[in-house]
Amino acid sequence: MGALPRLLPKPCFWQADGPGESLSISREFRHVALGDVQSTNTECMDRARAGDPGNLWITATRQLGGRARRGRHWVSEPGNLYASLLLIDPASAGALATLPLAVAVAVHSAISRVLPQGAARPTIKWPNDVLVDGAKISGILLESENLPDGRRAVVIGCGINVMHAPKETNYPAVTLRETGATVSAEELFARLYQAMDEELKRWNRGLGIASVRQAWLNHAKGIGKAITVNLPDHSISGVFTDIDQTGCLVMVDHDNKTHTIAAGDVFFR
Repeated sequence: MGALPRLLPKPCFWQADGPGESLSISREFRHVALGDVQSTNTECMDRARAGDPGNLWITATRQLGGRARRGRHWVSEPGNLYASLLLIDPASAGALATLPLAVAVAVHSAISRVLPQGAARPTIKWPNDVLVDGAKISGILLESENLPDGRRAVVIGCGINVMHAPKETNYPAVTLRETGATVSAEELFARLYQAMDEELKRWNRGLGIASVRQAWLNHAKGIGKAITVNLPDHSISGVFTDIDQTGCLVMVDHDNKTHTIAAGDVFFR
């Protein structure tokens, strides 16, 4: 792949907050690049509690305590992309339920832009994993907290397998390297930065969810296919028919009963 064009506005630099930290400011978002951290999500939330105004990206070389959904550990070796975006009061509480759809579309877009010609095109596995040739290449974790000053902090955490992928998982995983992509974590972040900006603008605090939902469906894996959804205390099997306007999975079981599911792990059959 040829040289990647500059995607970020030319930044200005200030004195960093601590050793090994660099801080840049662009027209849309600030960006703090760190070395080893417990997790980029934790770094963002700590800064929100300390009064950060938001629109802050934090990236790290390695996470020592990276997390996935339901408290699972996320493999965080150097060479992958670990990035979190802090937003303050990005939408009303009701509209926030649709934010994961926009985030998934943004991550899908960033990955699509770096895959080489001939590689399998990525798909989105509900709720927000991105797959390449059926294997997981990224994970997304959204967290939110009501701050003491009345603001609501929302953190969007994105981990993308550039050079390393976890082994012995419930779902197969793949890296960008294995697809033939030669992008670095830094170059991939430039793509993610741009794609996230585009999708958050389209989402428009939830007002643009119809367009975002259609984009999600355009890249969805398994629509019309048989699936099993593992819930905390039981599993449901049926046909994946849709996602609704709030991002819930819609499934019809073998008794023709419709289920609307807000959270769960999907397995294709």
